[in-house]
Formats: sequence, structure tokens, C-alpha cells
Amino acid sequence: MTKYRISLFILSILCITGTIYGQEIVTAGRYLELVSEKYATIRDYEANIAIRSGNSDMAGVISFLSPSFLRIDFSRPAEQKIVFNGELLTVYLPEHRVTLNQTINRRRGGQQAATTQGLTLLRRNYTPSYVTGPEPVPLDSSNSERVIKLRLRRNSAAEGFTEIILSINPETRIIRRMEGRTIADSMVVFDFTNIKTNQGIPSQRFLYDPPATANIFNNFLFRDQN
Repeated sequence: MTKYRISLFILSILCITGTIYGQEIVTAGRYLELVSEKYATIRDYEANIAIRSGNSDMAGVISFLSPSFLRIDFSRPAEQKIVFNGELLTVYLPEHRVTLNQTINRRRGGQQAATTQGLTLLRRNYTPSYVTGPEPVPLDSSNSERVIKLRLRRNSAAEGFTEIILSINPETRIIRRMEGRTIADSMVVFDFTNIKTNQGIPSQRFLYDPPATANIFNNFLFRDQN
């Protein structure tokens, strides 16, 4: 090899090395942390939500107000509601004319925003990796929308989902889709579209009076302890 070729070879190596060191290598764990940091800046959130599980297909509008107000107004099933005002969880099932209420002790969840707390639990209880790599890929075979996909595998058998795949918008770092595989090997898919954040959602949105004709069942999940 001539001195000229050796010089070109060394120059090429230096260029490649400089490119590598000039780019930040973002691990899957670090990327999930960045997503969590993004959600920590969200004061309120609204989106269309679609939920698919087996033959079940649900759709509606989800609203969130930090730290823990949540509401889902379903269009499918029509008029079904899930509302949490920080102290009381209410589920209205129009098909059965039933209202389910659950009082939540504030000490159970603390004051940390629900979205941030949920991501913290995922980071603690699951090990993340990229599905194909850190570059954006199509959402699925029929949707060319570009997302970054993370695969989360559970660290213990105590978790309800053995695996979760997060599809994340690379520009906003907001979750576009969540796919969870249950212990029974079935899939539950949550799609979020038309996402809006920090729009100034009022707390009054999370006040809800179910129909007076509905049968009421209190503390249907557990009996709260003060």
C-alpha cells in the first residue's frame, strides 16, 4: 500500500470516528427517560382514543388534567363514561344502567402526575429495548406514520403484561400507540390520535353526575381505608 493510500485510509478512519463521536447514542432506556421527562411538562392532555382487545372495539375522547384528573367519554359504547376527579372514580355503564363508584385515598397515589407516575412504573418494572433500532419506522404495515418503537419486557411475573410495545412520535415524544400482551397471550391495543396538550382544560370538565335512574355500587374495587 502506497503512502498516498495509507493517508486516505487514515483520513477515512478519522472521519468515521469523528462522525460516531459527534452523535449522541441514545439507548432505549435513555429514550424512555426522555419520554417520561416530556410527559412531566404536560399540564393537560386531550386525544381521541381507540381500544382494541379481541372482539372488543371501543372508542372515545380522553381528557387529562395534572396531577390526576381523568375522563373518557366513549362514543363506542355510546354514553359510557370513566371519570376520576382526584378523589372519586366513577364508571357509568349505560348498557346495564349501572354506576360504579370507588373512593380513592389521596395517599395511595400521592401528588405526582398520573402520566409521569405510570411511566416511572414502566421504567422500574420493565426492561426497554428498541424493536428495530432508534430510527423512526412505519406505525404498521397499513400506516406509514413514522414512530420510534420501544419494546418493554417485564422484570417479574407480578406484572399483568408480559410485554408492552410503545410507538412514540419522534418529534413530540408523545405515545401514539400502546400494545400490551397479556399473560393469556392476547393483545390489548390503545391508539391515541388528534393529541392536544396544554390547552388549558378546566377542572370543571371532570365533574360528572351519572343518570339518576342508574343503580349505584360503591367501592366496587376495594374498600378504602383512611
